Amino acid sequence: MSSHAPIGVFDSGLGGLSVVRQIRKDMPQETVLYFGDSAHAPYGLRPPEEIRGFCFSICDQFIEQGVKAIVVACNTATAAAVNDLRARYDIPIIGMEPALKVACDRGNGVRQHIVVAATPLTLKEHKFEVLMDRFDSQHDIRKQPCPDLVGIVESGRLADRDLVMRTLHGYFDRYDREHTDSVVLGCTHFVFYRDYFRELFPHSAILDGNEGTVRHLSVVLESLGKLAEDGRRGEVVVANSKDSQDVLDLSHELLGE
Repeated sequence: MSSHAPIGVFDSGLGGLSVVRQIRKDMPQETVLYFGDSAHAPYGLRPPEEIRGFCFSICDQFIEQGVKAIVVACNTATAAAVNDLRARYDIPIIGMEPALKVACDRGNGVRQHIVVAATPLTLKEHKFEVLMDRFDSQHDIRKQPCPDLVGIVESGRLADRDLVMRTLHGYFDRYDREHTDSVVLGCTHFVFYRDYFRELFPHSAILDGNEGTVRHLSVVLESLGKLAEDGRRGEVVVANSKDSQDVLDLSHELLGE
């Protein structure tokens, strides 16, 4: 497989475009095929076996398109399906994980007060429970499911400040925001809310796993000799299961194009 082969990236909808933006920033020489499964969003409210079926269908399509790696740009899909995907395909499958370790390490040994915002399924899955078990005895970690935040992005209402802030206050007013050290954005959709979270939690670090995921992707491809050469101009090709011009236009808007 050529190092010029594309990278497949998919999500339950439009959230994974935040990961594509990070790839474009850190690996501009790479070509990305992005698939958003907006017709089935949100994954976070669906049973795991149904999510696995969606993931297999999408990744089978990527394999037919000759991708050299697949990024599961969705914490929920990673939790539900990444092990099965790795068993099914012989190319690198890169998953997402909430940046909880980063949040805990910021304290340099001092107990941290952390809120993890994610979809209901991500917070319930065994994969996240294992991650929590590594840190919850040393830190105060609160899990906050935020299912409505996915729908706001998918419907193109991210710029509706009143709606967004009302929704965020409904989820987070129960916390001591003055003394929260970090908020972990455990869903790629939530990365688009970064400025809103900074306003709501002005004294907290707002963390996500996108940069670490893309760094891991780069290391894996380099180890296989599959990185496209520097100076090459990559591109992004966007597709969506909800095949409408409005969705494609919103996708390019979220990409910053």
